[in-house]
Amino acid sequence: MTAEEKPKLTGKALINKVKELSHLSRREKARECGYYAVTKDNGIRVNIGEFLNAVIEANGITLNPESGKDGRGREATYRVSVHKNGQIVIGSTYTQEMNLAPGDEFEIKLGYKHIHLIQVGAEE
Repeated sequence: MTAEEKPKLTGKALINKVKELSHLSRREKARECGYYAVTKDNGIRVNIGEFLNAVIEANGITLNPESGKDGRGREATYRVSVHKNGQIVIGSTYTQEMNLAPGDEFEIKLGYKHIHLIQVGAEE
């Protein structure tokens, strides 16, 4: 079998093959599972990063969940700080995620070290 003929394994087939090849090194497992490229001089370049990502995804772990983000701006962190003027601003990312509209009202309840915002008229 030539290098070009071996397909990349994914999903359960990948997991089963990795278990079967437990005695081999990581590089050898990646090659046997099809995660390599043939160079111009007919050498083999093993792609361990792609192999490891495929194994992680085959185990049901998503490293890069698809989100509605377009790649611009900052990611929501669910942390805010008090501005110099004493205000706390909750960005549009959070209000969009909660489907809030202009004019929605909230009741503010102060705790010892927390603030609760309770939407007025929201169904429990």
